Amino acid sequence: MSALREAVLLQMRLRGFATNTVDAYIHAMVELWKFFKRPLEGLTCEEVQRFLDEIITVRKRAWATVNVYFSAYRFLYQQVLKRPAHEFSIPPRGRSGKRPGVLSRQEVERLIAAPLNLKHRALLAMTYGSGLRVSEVIRVRIADVDRGRMRLFVGEGKGHKDRYTVLSRRALRLLEELWRAYRPAEFFFTGQDRIRPISDATAQRVYYTALRQSGVRRVGGIHVLRHCFATHLMEAGVDIYTIKRWMGHTALVTTGRYVHVTAEHLAKVKSPLDTLHDEV
Repeated sequence: MSALREAVLLQMRLRGFATNTVDAYIHAMVELWKFFKRPLEGLTCEEVQRFLDEIITVRKRAWATVNVYFSAYRFLYQQVLKRPAHEFSIPPRGRSGKRPGVLSRQEVERLIAAPLNLKHRALLAMTYGSGLRVSEVIRVRIADVDRGRMRLFVGEGKGHKDRYTVLSRRALRLLEELWRAYRPAEFFFTGQDRIRPISDATAQRVYYTALRQSGVRRVGGIHVLRHCFATHLMEAGVDIYTIKRWMGHTALVTTGRYVHVTAEHLAKVKSPLDTLHDEV
């Protein structure tokens, strides 16, 4: 598969695919090869669909994971191998009906306060306080922080898009403490070499350790803090268009899937019938 692998890598480099996307697509190709033990160039559309059915019904992979496989095979057969539509077609996947997990404000407070390590507290605070993806928070640079306008520059976000998002004053104070303690040269969240950013996996471990220390229920990985950012803003009355811009979404429908109301907030909402007497 080496020649085909190189062809796929070349096309992904030319299109500027993110490193995580490249790794995920190559992994999907390897899994397809392991299933059939035959050159991928010779597989039929029906065989590819049979493997996709295998990972859905037998291996029971998560909805988002299956979507990556769908996208990888479309890219491989349509963009790289140039299969015409009448020879290769994978049916489109609908959006997941599963709502992202979300924590209450009190749970987020406990979670962020749990780590004794200053760098870990700052990492969690920035993720929640600015609504960052894990790939974005680990690459926060000193130059990205705009103290004057209390905003954060997010460079090369998902889809290679730049944006500005809100900067929390509490998170800023933690970043300032972090700078005084470690004097980082460029990135705030570096590894032992104090030069390169930590990995996504390290940030996830920080989050899960904080969960155990705080006793907060587990509803997902560190991305949950981004869900909480959007949901808590919505509950505070911030309009969805502002939230969309801060989160870096292209489509409003994407923001709408993050912004759902917690049970805590629903319990405070009155039926319009109960408010009629107040207006008479």
